[in-house]
Amino acid sequence: MASSNSFKLRCSIPGHEMDVRGLATAIFPEGAFVSVSRDRTGRVWVPNSSPDTGFSEMHCMSGHSNFVSCVCVIAPSETYPRGLFATGGNDNNICVFTLDRPQPLYTLEGHKNTVCTLSSGKFGTLLSGSWDTTAKVWLNEKCMMTLQGHTAAVWAVTILPEQGLMLSGSADKTIKLWKAGRCERTFTGHEDCVRGLAVISNTEFLSCSNDTSIRRWQVTGECIQVYYSHTNYIYSLAVFPDSQDFISTGEDRSLRIWRQGECCQTIRFPAQSVWCCCVLPNGDIAVGASDGIIRIFTEAEDRMASAEDLQAFEDELSKATIDPKTGDLGDIKLEDLPGREHLNEPGNRDGQTRLIKDGQKVEAYQWSVSDGRWVKIGDVVGGSNQQTSKSVMYEGKEYDYVFTIDMNEEGPSMKLPYNVTDDPWLVAHNFLQRNDLSPMFLDQVANFIIENTKGHVVGPAQIGGGDPFTGGSRYVPGSSNDGSGFGADPFTGAGRYIPGSSSNASAPSGVADPFTGKGAYSSAAQRQTSTNIYFPKTDGVTFEQANAPQIIAKLKELNEGAPQEHKLSDDTMGSLEQLLLVVCGANSPETPPTIQQISLLWKVSHWPEDIVFPVLDILRLAVRHPQVNESLCGEAEGVQLCNHLLSLMRPDGRPANQLLALRTLCNSFSGRHGRALLVSQREAVLSRAADLAAVFNKNIHIALATLVLNYAGCFHIQPDLDAKAQCLSVASRALETVQDKEAIFRLLVALGTTVASDQTAQDLARSLGVGSQISKYSTVSEPSKLGECCQLVLKELQ
Repeated sequence: MASSNSFKLRCSIPGHEMDVRGLATAIFPEGAFVSVSRDRTGRVWVPNSSPDTGFSEMHCMSGHSNFVSCVCVIAPSETYPRGLFATGGNDNNICVFTLDRPQPLYTLEGHKNTVCTLSSGKFGTLLSGSWDTTAKVWLNEKCMMTLQGHTAAVWAVTILPEQGLMLSGSADKTIKLWKAGRCERTFTGHEDCVRGLAVISNTEFLSCSNDTSIRRWQVTGECIQVYYSHTNYIYSLAVFPDSQDFISTGEDRSLRIWRQGECCQTIRFPAQSVWCCCVLPNGDIAVGASDGIIRIFTEAEDRMASAEDLQAFEDELSKATIDPKTGDLGDIKLEDLPGREHLNEPGNRDGQTRLIKDGQKVEAYQWSVSDGRWVKIGDVVGGSNQQTSKSVMYEGKEYDYVFTIDMNEEGPSMKLPYNVTDDPWLVAHNFLQRNDLSPMFLDQVANFIIENTKGHVVGPAQIGGGDPFTGGSRYVPGSSNDGSGFGADPFTGAGRYIPGSSSNASAPSGVADPFTGKGAYSSAAQRQTSTNIYFPKTDGVTFEQANAPQIIAKLKELNEGAPQEHKLSDDTMGSLEQLLLVVCGANSPETPPTIQQISLLWKVSHWPEDIVFPVLDILRLAVRHPQVNESLCGEAEGVQLCNHLLSLMRPDGRPANQLLALRTLCNSFSGRHGRALLVSQREAVLSRAADLAAVFNKNIHIALATLVLNYAGCFHIQPDLDAKAQCLSVASRALETVQDKEAIFRLLVALGTTVASDQTAQDLARSLGVGSQISKYSTVSEPSKLGECCQLVLKELQ
């Protein structure tokens, strides 16, 4: 197929009544693409039969109650072999469509403001970004995760599917890299709102910004190149298939083609805002703009528009009006401009602009390398020697209009300054934000401006005005030692007392338990290739054994050295010792713990943090007792207990307290009240616990893994997709840093329990890259349970 090495118009598609805000290549039919618009519709376009180079509308989708701002295509599945279309809108919703009907198949609700960006990944995963400052991960019609961390609108998202990584770009000028729901890295460098992201490879991506730059990044954090050519906001990026070349569009009325790091071609548009672009499978380019027209460009000569249509596009471009205040043409001193003879000199590069004076008019031209001539791209209006409107002073600045707005009868009047070159929607938005007014008034204020400035708008009037939120500074939206592994006591420097030593877990009855540590589990004796003895594990794993005399001895030792105001009386010490013996089953016949003993334990658990750990060890053992579990984990006291333990687990806390708080939470699962408490506090507990993966202490890692495992067991019995998503996220994050094999094993069992017999959880685990993350453990032979369990988890994820 012949190629001119320069893109030219293939066809223009006047398919929308308002701005075209999003484009995406469709998977079916071949060569098709989908567009969305401020006119509240999405449309699928298919190429006409040769020799016709145009496109026809195949399908129209509607379901949003306000303008549609973004679109992406969800890959085919067994259920939907032709794929799905997801659209995000100003109504805060995401609508998902099939090709079979115009109404949504389903609607995803959860964002609190406009959904302005969408990206799809493997297994039906959908990532959305919103003006509400969050990104959300969706799967099977459910929100699985909310990514929080940006301080302004999230304008761009994309997925690196091979690694389970997600990227978000924001009006806070940063880009964040997310893994399993956690921000792993923040990229800084842009000086204004980040508007677009595009994946180059598994390790590199591009970003574009209102600061007029495009940056190339490695996922490890390095910015390896910055590209400059645009003269105004850059809105979108797209990468050519199997290539590192790319395209960009922006507020400077242009599409730019980048080859080998250089801008090799600039195509101007007869519309101010060139909102979006995508690359079709055959290498052609689709572009959407604020005039409601989609334009297709091609390098293939046999697909190029006729000479008449090319000339018509050039004529349309030449009639456009350009406002120098936008900065697209640089600083202009009209009195210094040359005449038409200046066009006899050839340009230096494609896209170079030149202004000339023709009588009282100023015209803009752009050099075309492929044509070897200057092409007129519009008339310049609004220059310093053409200002005809009478200016009004307001707060020391000149404006064309200063309106007085009365939003209610009782409140004061408010001033709204406006220039005819301003975007009425943006001015309306800023006015509402400045005066702390509801965004519900946006249309009302913008239309008031439009109605009261008719006949004074620069350039062709556009229905509804341009999009009010072009970003950046313009918009900020609103003693077996395997269980504990201590050796010498790390808390006292001595070897006498090790909190929670002796074992790391109880041994449930039945088949040999892989959690009871050294020598307690022999896979060779029990192994059956067709039997999975590891998961789902629904009975809680607890930290059982302890040496009561050593705990009491340490408590007395620390009490002797405690400050006077914290010293415990002999009666108090006696009560704690009696309680410990009761909960450890040392008394026979057993006498239940008293309310006074339980209250005393709760009070003493607030001892100073440097000496409280033996009390926490008693608490860890006591919560297994039904009466203590009910008293401390019940509705009245449970939240207080949870908050106290979480405060001890803060990342800068003492390792002994972190460990024993984790183990207390694990043991709380042994009672009905404890389970109910921890299920109700799941989000806060797992979030705080996940931070302890960064503490390099294998005993803490084992306790963390056990906590995740116990939660996974709860939610296998009582399915909760949000909870399972957090279990997957915390387990995946922990596996990034945990090295201890017992901790890794328990995390694998937690993963297996979470995904067992649950297709949605399996899909989410795949989308997070769990399979590739854990595959390295499948060949571990010592301990054998680690490799065996990993293989079974991988089998679930096939």
